[in-house]
Amino acid sequence: MERPHEMKKIRIAVLALLASILLAPLAFTAQETASLFPDIPPGALGGLGYKTLKCDLHMHTVFSDGEVWPTVRVDEAVREGLDVIAITDHIEYQPYKEDVPTNFNRSFEIAAEPAKKQGILLIKGAEITRDTPPGHFNAIFLDDIKPLDTNDLPDAVKAANDQNAFVFWNHPGWKPDKKGWFDIHTQLYENKWLRGIEVANGEDYYADAHKWCLEKTLTMLGNSDIHTPSLITQTTPDNHRTMTLVFAKEKTPEALKEALAEGRTAVWYKNQLIGKEDFLDAIFKASVKVGDIQRKGKRTFNIEIVNNCALNIELQRLGDIGPAELLLPAMGTAVVQAKLPKGAKRLELSYVAKNLLIAPENGLPVKLSAPTQQAQRNKPAHRT
Repeated sequence: MERPHEMKKIRIAVLALLASILLAPLAFTAQETASLFPDIPPGALGGLGYKTLKCDLHMHTVFSDGEVWPTVRVDEAVREGLDVIAITDHIEYQPYKEDVPTNFNRSFEIAAEPAKKQGILLIKGAEITRDTPPGHFNAIFLDDIKPLDTNDLPDAVKAANDQNAFVFWNHPGWKPDKKGWFDIHTQLYENKWLRGIEVANGEDYYADAHKWCLEKTLTMLGNSDIHTPSLITQTTPDNHRTMTLVFAKEKTPEALKEALAEGRTAVWYKNQLIGKEDFLDAIFKASVKVGDIQRKGKRTFNIEIVNNCALNIELQRLGDIGPAELLLPAMGTAVVQAKLPKGAKRLELSYVAKNLLIAPENGLPVKLSAPTQQAQRNKPAHRT
């Protein structure tokens, strides 16, 4: 027979185990990691359906100042659920060149076949590196990186555009005492050589860049800028790399470039999505569904709301119906109790999604519409 103190130890161990399970952050399954965010169905964004491609378009290897071989970046991308990567080693800064000879195209060549075998779309790119200001710029969809190896920044950016590349400004606020939009940026922008800006880079978000993208119709990007090996073994809402969601017609370089040029992106940064209003609206509608509705009283109902994306969506009430604050857990379900106004046939829950940023500190207004005539499943979230 177990002794009382031994039984007590067992109970404590069991309770500790249960607590660790309940309090552990949600880790997505392999299938969920492969589809962290749903595709945009036909009918949204002008009627066309789009694939939601998870992209990291800024990373480094030992061919500049990174600490890994190019194939490691491919393996990390597979593990973390990415669809597209661009290895963008610095052209001007190569601290390991005594051990790794200068060959601007070599990191792409090494990673190309492993990426193809594992279903990762690999885009050839490079980082044009200058003091801040003017800062660093990524050029992707390059044919040959070598022509960009020139002292004059406008010449380097022009050489990229001569190859029909897509050029964006990296981490514009990484040196806070030197940040700002300067004449050189105006020159690149007016020549149509600058097409986008990183509004998020690694652990940093840049509100100024967010505003510039809205004011100047530039594409919003978010990337890891990873140099060290990635230590992420399981993607969770609170532990994931910063990435760009690109809404493309298909998973091809041509479709990706077209989507970036049109600005069809959103940025997954920490527990936030950042983007233009119509794109965040589309991803919200594709992700959030009203499920079962159960009558609990004469005019009181329990409403099941399903969230099919990797973001914990934080809602704050705008109207008078429903709880004041509501969390829709990533890849999960929330049950809401609400009272139907007299004479109404539908429950209209008005909220703002606080962590879907359509502008700095400005969340996305949404409406969840629930018919109360009968229980129904998977009615799309409705927004006006």
